[in-house]
Amino acid sequence: MQAHQTDLQPGARVSKKSIIGPGLIVAATGVGAGDLVAALVAGTNYGLVFLWAIILGSILKFALNEGVGRWHVTSGKTMLEGWHLMGKWATGYFGVYSIIWGFVYGAAGTASCALAMSALFPQLSLTQWAIIHGIAAFLLVWSGKYKIFESAMNVLIGIMFITVVGCAVIIIPELGDVLGTAVPALPEGSLLYALGLIGGVGGSLTMASYGYWLQEKKWTTPSFIHAIRVDSAVAYIATAIFTLSLLIMGAGLLYGTDVNIAGEAGLVDFAGIIGNELHPAVKYLFLIGFWSASFTSVLGVWNGVPYLFSDFIRTITHSTISKDALSKTKSYRFFVLWLTFPPMLLHFLGKPVGLIIAYGALGAIFMPFLAITLIYLLNKKEYVGTVDRSQKISNVVLSVSILLFLVLAINELINIFLK
Repeated sequence: MQAHQTDLQPGARVSKKSIIGPGLIVAATGVGAGDLVAALVAGTNYGLVFLWAIILGSILKFALNEGVGRWHVTSGKTMLEGWHLMGKWATGYFGVYSIIWGFVYGAAGTASCALAMSALFPQLSLTQWAIIHGIAAFLLVWSGKYKIFESAMNVLIGIMFITVVGCAVIIIPELGDVLGTAVPALPEGSLLYALGLIGGVGGSLTMASYGYWLQEKKWTTPSFIHAIRVDSAVAYIATAIFTLSLLIMGAGLLYGTDVNIAGEAGLVDFAGIIGNELHPAVKYLFLIGFWSASFTSVLGVWNGVPYLFSDFIRTITHSTISKDALSKTKSYRFFVLWLTFPPMLLHFLGKPVGLIIAYGALGAIFMPFLAITLIYLLNKKEYVGTVDRSQKISNVVLSVSILLFLVLAINELINIFLK
């Protein structure tokens, strides 16, 4: 099997103006309301102790994102094709997981958007707002035109970053004695909590979509490896700043108090606390940030995961459809429909217990699955040609992430089936 030549072609240079690609889209899609809650709770319970965990989590996710991008440009193959090379079990796992994941996330993601929007505009119900957001995402991605999606995401990412980081800057003067908790530590009984915080920084199924967005940007040859690294670094530095902002907010306002942030609804409660402690306008600033973080996740999933599903169908059917045309296929549009309309039933009927268990169990092993497959594929010379000299560093970081995600997966599976 012939791999792509990894040496740069003569004259192949990446314009500095175009060196920032879709990495921010991947990272923003991976940061949802659950990550906001986790960082706020960490600040509330432990002050600034877990600054190190957020930074470490961003480094690990950078390595995964860079690995996905490097696989695409050095092998000339997508992640689905790579998984298929490892055996039918890998593509089979993804096929089952994607269907269940899409159905449950289609409801969960839009419900998160609805929670934020309902707090801003309570005239409509949570169910109505959830349906509106599902349809809005559907309309933005149905055409399969990447530029429309990219423009919408860039606006949302800007809003998300300015509002949340802006709130944190306002709260920094409130830190006072809390600054003394910024010493890296692992408080007694907090190991799994810390690992969960590390593992939750900006990571989701859509990390595997990065290669398709690179394809849309025409970053398809090994000459773009450096650009992919810069792109991924910028994305996860921004993610670290964003997540640290939530930690600062929790520590500055709630550390040492009896207030608890519970679930995504707790974000609305926290917005009320900010409004009371600082200024009513800051409450709405935070709610807008909560909404934009939620909707970037929804919109990123609506665009990115259908690429994976369409590629899954293309791979198992041995179709001759070009990778460039995946967003125009019937299978791509089927999955956009699958994310949008069937999950609306869950807003009315509730979430079936069996489906949630399957969703949780399959989801728990996705991140270790991604890390393990990357370290395997990126070290196969017959797939990627001459192994990049930085591969040793990548191997170390990916190995650490495998251990982390395996521990989290085992813990999650224990919680699902034994508690």
